[in-house]
Amino acid sequence: MASHAESRPLGVFECELCTLTAPYSYVGQKPPNTQSMVLLEESYVMKDPFTSDKDRFLVLGSRCSLCSRLVCVGPENISAFPQEIRQDLEKRKVPSKRTPSQPGSRT
Repeated sequence: MASHAESRPLGVFECELCTLTAPYSYVGQKPPNTQSMVLLEESYVMKDPFTSDKDRFLVLGSRCSLCSRLVCVGPENISAFPQEIRQDLEKRKVPSKRTPSQPGSRT
């Protein structure tokens, strides 16, 4: 049985670009309760507050590999990223709205 300590905040993450703050419960590359998930960078993580599924988590942010500042993953900071990364993110965008003809949608 997982302990409650895994979801207790270790501290408060604060983005040094936009001042977003959020409590984090883990710092590292392998969040608790994940078996095969390994993050590419050491990241600040919190349990997903929108689900009761203990395996779900949100990545808040990480240290910038260029300037070492704490930065969040929010879209408001996209202009601070190198052009190559911004282009890659644009390519990866997937429409989030479902059309009525897709399974699982409700009208």
